[in-house]
Amino acid sequence: MTALVLSGGGIAGIAWEIGVLLGIQDVAHDLAADICASDIIVGTSAGATVAVKITSGLELQELYEEQCRPSTTEIEVDIDLEALTRTFSEAAAGVTDVREARRRVCEIALASATKATPEERFRAIQSRLPISTWPQRDLRITAVDAGNGELTVFTRHSGVPLLEAVAASSAVPAVWPPVSINGIHYVDGGVVSLTNADRAAGADRVLIIRTSMPPPPTAPDPLRGETSLLSPSKIAVISADFASLAAFGTNPLSPRSRMASAPEGRRVGRAAAAAVLEAWR
Repeated sequence: MTALVLSGGGIAGIAWEIGVLLGIQDVAHDLAADICASDIIVGTSAGATVAVKITSGLELQELYEEQCRPSTTEIEVDIDLEALTRTFSEAAAGVTDVREARRRVCEIALASATKATPEERFRAIQSRLPISTWPQRDLRITAVDAGNGELTVFTRHSGVPLLEAVAASSAVPAVWPPVSINGIHYVDGGVVSLTNADRAAGADRVLIIRTSMPPPPTAPDPLRGETSLLSPSKIAVISADFASLAAFGTNPLSPRSRMASAPEGRRVGRAAAAAVLEAWR
């Protein structure tokens, strides 16, 4: 059984991840087809959108070209990502309980004025999804219960519309409005983890595509702990590099980041294809 894990990363991340998959297809067409046909697909935030796109039946080339077009229905937003990250870090400072730290970030999300109304945000999310109903696949979309900081995984069996699940997974705290589902407010799945790779449990081969660079071996890396829970699965990880991060820019939530990020992702995918093929096969 195979699994594909797609990380968060904003609008830039959507473009970059699609570029990575197309880059793999450039080198190894059958491998890319196998990856997109994975038995399990885990999507967090940007990755949730990419997961829906690649399970829609559209070709990767078509999805890539969409990211390279100047015109978009995405909402332009001007944010200081460093300041926002600092706000979250300060809220969680001194907290040793991980769940309490998440809950504090969620409190900020619930109390903050956002950059769009829920209706505007739903329209933007709807316009990026090529399908409106869940595919008949094991698609796992992560979001966080803003009341307690716990991770929720939506699937086609959850009784939640696909649009709402993707919007919840992508509700960046203090930027986009939390999404109310059955009386519970949800925010971005990235509040728990950029990847949530442990949610690919059950697969014996896993490809993880993440929009961050791997930290030094001595530095903390949440992905390290997540992949340990997947043992003894064979795991391949494709990470962003310096050129990719430069393409994302200082505001990866801006639609303007797409056209630079997609080609960088394609370059990274081409370079990584051989290593992925070795691990995947």
